[in-house]
Amino acid sequence: MSADEGATRLLARNRRAFFDFTVEESLECGIVLQGTEVKSLRGGKFSFSDSYARIRDNELWLIGLHIAEYSHGNIHNHEPLRDRKLLIHRQELKRLRRKVDERGFTLIPLRLYLRQGRIKLEVGVCRGKKSYDKRESIKQRDQKREADREIRGRF
Repeated sequence: MSADEGATRLLARNRRAFFDFTVEESLECGIVLQGTEVKSLRGGKFSFSDSYARIRDNELWLIGLHIAEYSHGNIHNHEPLRDRKLLIHRQELKRLRRKVDERGFTLIPLRLYLRQGRIKLEVGVCRGKKSYDKRESIKQRDQKREADREIRGRF
């Protein structure tokens, strides 16, 4: 096993999800992709906007992830907004179903990354923030930025 096989390469992080939602827990899922989707993902040609996961027919599906068509693709290029199946253990799926149904959580994609040559998706079990929570997040972020400026100014 080479040193690169265990490494992960972050393709993107859903920053909007961390602002709009409180992440209670997260889990790693595989994702079922078609041929040209992998090339587009590796090239960074995708968007998380308004994407979420839903349990349908005892399977976990990713809805709304836009993967742009591969520029060098042919007539067999993929459909950009199709629903994609997520690969997860059955026990984890049961646990997620209970959380989503009973407690009102939402499943939101948090990160898309490459691990050992495979594309993985980190799905967060999230609860929506209220507007005052968002204001608090903005305030904390501004205070941290101001403190970092002060530290840099002294050295």
